[in-house]
Amino acid sequence: MASPKSHGTPDGPISGEVVRHGTGVNSNRAFPTNSYPSNLDPFVLFERFYIDPDEGFPMHPHRGFEIVSYMIDGGMEHEDSLGVANTAYENDAMRITAGGGIRHSEFPADGQGCSGLQLWVNLPREEKDIEPDYVDATAEELPTSVEDGTTITTVVGDGSPIDLRTPMEYLDVSVADAWTWTVPDGWSGFLYGVAGEGTVDGAAFAEGDVLPVTDARDVELRSDETLRVVAVSGQPHGESIRQQGPFVL
Repeated sequence: MASPKSHGTPDGPISGEVVRHGTGVNSNRAFPTNSYPSNLDPFVLFERFYIDPDEGFPMHPHRGFEIVSYMIDGGMEHEDSLGVANTAYENDAMRITAGGGIRHSEFPADGQGCSGLQLWVNLPREEKDIEPDYVDATAEELPTSVEDGTTITTVVGDGSPIDLRTPMEYLDVSVADAWTWTVPDGWSGFLYGVAGEGTVDGAAFAEGDVLPVTDARDVELRSDETLRVVAVSGQPHGESIRQQGPFVL
């Protein structure tokens, strides 16, 4: 199934869409959705997932892309066909390069529910069949800085042990006053609201809101209290994204 064609970038923030997975897992999806029915090259999809105790994703396959999982609350147990077993807790990250094929499972840890963010990043055509790979990082291993009251953690980017085959940056940002996000020339990306509320370029922005960006620009975020967002940008491949369920062809 080919990916939906782009319907253009919205002028302001849009709301994420509730997705109910067959396994009992619920998500708030940023894209693709009815409001933004396209992928965002090089990104295939992004969502916040909520897994109740005793629910989760049994062993299942992926191929043709990379996955970044970043935990918000609780812990998630990961096991895969490479023989890796790891439990990621709050602000820990995992990266899976599915490449030519990998199988993995995801379940909440310690008998408690969990919540996190998952990003699918397309692999360029010539790298679709590379060997699968896995890497993880604890919260302590991810670089964190404070700029004028804004706390910025680099999940993917300079100084992070998490890297991908696509040039990109993934920031976890808690804005206590004002912060400017810069999207590099030629890159595309998005903001996603994790918690709190504030404004983005003067428009109201809160948990579950999304701002897709497809051109180089500066985006101003403000909050009278705290607005937590992730700011993700990357270099497009300029190739069609053909998603068939857990595979990106």
